[in-house]
Amino acid sequence: MCGRAKRASVFGLPSSSFYHKTLSFSPIFPDFSRMDYQHLIEEVYHEVQAENLKGKVADYIPEIGNVNPNHFGIALVDLKGNVYGVGDHQVPFSIQSISKVHTLTMVFNVFNSKLWSRVNVEPSGDPFNSIAQLEYEKGIPRNPFINAGALVITDALCSKFDQPIDQITNFINELAGATCVKINPDVKKSELNHGERNTALAYFLKSFKNFNNPIDEVLEVYFSHCAMEMSCVDLAKSFSFLANDGFSIFADRQILSESSARRINALMLTCGFYDEAGEFAFKVGLPGKSGVGGGVAAVMPHKFSIAVWSPELNEKGNSVKSIRAFELLTDKLAFSLF
Repeated sequence: MCGRAKRASVFGLPSSSFYHKTLSFSPIFPDFSRMDYQHLIEEVYHEVQAENLKGKVADYIPEIGNVNPNHFGIALVDLKGNVYGVGDHQVPFSIQSISKVHTLTMVFNVFNSKLWSRVNVEPSGDPFNSIAQLEYEKGIPRNPFINAGALVITDALCSKFDQPIDQITNFINELAGATCVKINPDVKKSELNHGERNTALAYFLKSFKNFNNPIDEVLEVYFSHCAMEMSCVDLAKSFSFLANDGFSIFADRQILSESSARRINALMLTCGFYDEAGEFAFKVGLPGKSGVGGGVAAVMPHKFSIAVWSPELNEKGNSVKSIRAFELLTDKLAFSLF
C-alpha cells in the first residue's frame, strides 16, 4: 500500500481520497483527467539523468556518430493536443527506423491482404539486418520493422506513389500538424555509403520475387525516410493517431480504421524494438518503435503519445536512457496494457 500511495502522489490525488479507496479495497486506477503530465515527465527525466546511464552512439552511420551523446529529451502529447516537454524535446534528431511506422501506415489499407503475403507479422529474434533469416524463410521478412520488411514496405510505396519521398514527408507533416520533417543529406549520404547490408537484403528479396521496383530507386527512398529528422514534440504528435483509434487530431481526419490502428499497435508491441521487443513489452507494456538515432516513440491507447530521445544505445540498438525513461514512466503510472 505504501508503494501505491507514493505513485498516486504523481497524479495530484488527495491523500484522503486515496486511503479511503485503499481501505475499502476498491481497485485504484490513475485518474488521467487530473494528471500532471509535466510534473510526471520532469520527474522521470531527472531520475534518469541521476542514474548516469551510458551506452554507445551508432557510429556505424558516421554522421549519427558525431551527435552529442548527452542529448536527452521527452515530449508527451495528450489527446486534447496539449504538449508537455522537458530537456532537448525540441531538438531535431534522426528518427531512423521509427519512420517505418509511418510508411507502414501509408500502405496498410492500400494493399490489404496482399501486403501480408509479402511480409509476416512475427517477432524476429535476430538482428534487424539479418540476411540468414531472410534466406531461411525464402524471402518473406518476419515483420515490417526489420530492415528486410521495411524494404518490402518501401517497395510497395514505390509501386503506389509517383513521388514517394515527397509523399512520405507530406504525410508525416500532416500527422504532426506542422511542416517539420527534414531529410538530413549528410545522414542519407552516410547511409548510402555504408548500405551494403541493405543492398544485399534487397537483392535477396529480388531473387525470391518479393521486390517489384529497381533496387537503386527503392534504396534511395528507404535511406531518405530513415534520414528524416524530427523533434520529440513533432514525433509524439505524429504518433498521436495510434493512441486515438486511428484519428489524428492534428490532421483532423481518420488516418486508419480503429481495427487497423490496433493491428499496428500490436506490431509495435511485439516487433518494435528489434530483438529486445519482448523485454520492452515485459518491462514497459506499451506499443512503440525505436530507432538507432536514439529515439523511441510510443503510445498509451486512449491517453497520450510520447517520444523520448537520447543517442547512446545498448547492445540491442535501443537507447539506454529512452528505455529507462519508459520503465520509470509506466512504474509511476502503475499502468500498462497488461
